[in-house]
Amino acid sequence: MMGETVAIIPARGGSVGIPRKNLQRVGDDTLVARAVRSARAAAGIHRVIVSTDDAEIALESRRAGAFIIDRPASLATSTASSESALLHALGALDRPVDVVVMLQATSPFIDPGDLDAAIGRVRLGEADAVFAAVATPVFLWRPSGRAAGWEGVNHDAAVRLRRQDLPLQVAETGAFYVMRAEGFRAAEHRFFGRVEPQLVDERFAVDIDTEVELEIARALAAHHDTEFRTPARRPAEENQP
Repeated sequence: MMGETVAIIPARGGSVGIPRKNLQRVGDDTLVARAVRSARAAAGIHRVIVSTDDAEIALESRRAGAFIIDRPASLATSTASSESALLHALGALDRPVDVVVMLQATSPFIDPGDLDAAIGRVRLGEADAVFAAVATPVFLWRPSGRAAGWEGVNHDAAVRLRRQDLPLQVAETGAFYVMRAEGFRAAEHRFFGRVEPQLVDERFAVDIDTEVELEIARALAAHHDTEFRTPARRPAEENQP
């Protein structure tokens, strides 16, 4: 692979759950600025781009060191997919891209080391797509489709295993997705080919969709931001892709 690794952060101005969510502050920064700084601190990322339809988000992202791609209104609705924003952004770039990293600003505690580990796995050919995840050793249940009541999903309810004996399973955190760019363009979806999880610190695997989750993130920020300071990188040379 000879092309760049590019991080793209889709950050539209609208939000269904929390007004102006991407500009909410957690710790000393807005959510979108935190995502930009995490991406820029990853050694394996060459450029960080924010795709947005919002002037205030664009200004905040530039201040944090991102390049800006103006997202058309048709791709910034509540029903538009993140993939559509990524494909639009990739189409606007002027240099070859081998690996694309999608970060979601609603995850405020993205570790640059996790990004680099996931990027390395894609560049080495160990995976086509890698997603941030946490292990979930829990007993899951669902309504039974065969009779009244509920049934075990990942276990036989008649045989009580220890939690550590449950089969390995993970849950997406939503923080980031690292993909081979050529495969992503062909599939037009974040999952294709060989998919692998990148396990992250479950203490900070927060994805903000509600006011309660925003409160939790703000409470965690004081500890996280003291223990894990994101190292600074050189300023962006310009704010064009």
